Amino acid sequence: MELAGATVLETTVVEEIVKLHEYQAKELFSAYGIPVPAEQLIESMESLDAITLPFPWVLKAQVLVGGRGKAGGIKLAPNIAEAKELVDAMFRLTIKGSPVRRILVAPSVQIEQEYYVSLALDRSHKAFALIASAEGGMEIEEVARSAPEKIFRRDIDPWRGLSAYEGRLAAKALGFTGKRIMEFAQIAVALYRILVQEDAELVEINPLALTPEGLLALDAKVILDDSAKFRQNHASNDEETTPLEQKAKSLGLAYVELDGYVAVIGCGAGLVMASLDVLNSLGAKPANFLDIGGGASAELMRQGLAIVLEKPGVRSVLINIFAGITRCDEIAKGIVDYGPQLPISVRMTGTNEELGIQFLNEHGYHAFHTMEEAAGHAARLAHEEVR
Repeated sequence: MELAGATVLETTVVEEIVKLHEYQAKELFSAYGIPVPAEQLIESMESLDAITLPFPWVLKAQVLVGGRGKAGGIKLAPNIAEAKELVDAMFRLTIKGSPVRRILVAPSVQIEQEYYVSLALDRSHKAFALIASAEGGMEIEEVARSAPEKIFRRDIDPWRGLSAYEGRLAAKALGFTGKRIMEFAQIAVALYRILVQEDAELVEINPLALTPEGLLALDAKVILDDSAKFRQNHASNDEETTPLEQKAKSLGLAYVELDGYVAVIGCGAGLVMASLDVLNSLGAKPANFLDIGGGASAELMRQGLAIVLEKPGVRSVLINIFAGITRCDEIAKGIVDYGPQLPISVRMTGTNEELGIQFLNEHGYHAFHTMEEAAGHAARLAHEEVR
């Protein structure tokens, strides 16, 4: 058996990803033979009349963000009267910017023990990894910090795939005995089949519940590789994106709205993510993630500024350019052409750096040489805007 050390699988996905709603993931699980509760989906108050499940009900908002339980997106309804009140309130919710349009209704089940199991792509190991723990219902990152010895991890040979033997190893590490060992192994193998056949990057059950009748996937999470959308037929999640995100996508920009007030533009996803980290370390909250990509033109830079400054509440802009195939003079021209009305902080280095900096200086802008200097300046500018 293998028990993971202090490090749990961490993946950084720079391309666009496709998340499935819980109800969609469970439909997929069921198709591959993974046991899920008998559940019904509703999209309006009127749909409640068609529910035939026994009480009590678990009502679960279908949104593609975490923390829905803390935000009122998961409720227990003991009878139809309370169910109507809770459903009405839930349909009025917006959880982290995502309005609740669908609610999954599930029967409450008797839980003897909760487990965690997932399969995910680990780029650092160039393999998929099986992660399992007897601490289901918790964030796996928290388990890794507080009790790493309770996490089973095994890298999967991509040539052989996940075998039933490896599934049994994980089951025994989690304390299963008797027929439950094979039951868990079958679920693990089915998850691997989903991972490969559906072009997924992550498949996760948390919690996987042990009930008097056997194991049951009470929750489901599936993230698909966007690069494989052409050969898959999964529903689009465009309804979960904001109007600005949709607008940016139509322009070919990788843009994600965040909750902060310092807009961030960079060339390269890693550089943009590093910029977000530096801002956070300075106590400033990023307003977005925007990668204009390598080789960005002046027009694309201008469009990027237009997108990030359209978001309400932005106080300053951090532009972080480490130019390779991107040209600093093109970026500088895009900045000047747009002429942002809010204060900006620019870090610019690399190809045609001198030309870019000179062009900015001629038009009243200043460029820093390090990301830390530029981020610090952007944070100060944002705080000055509040005063």
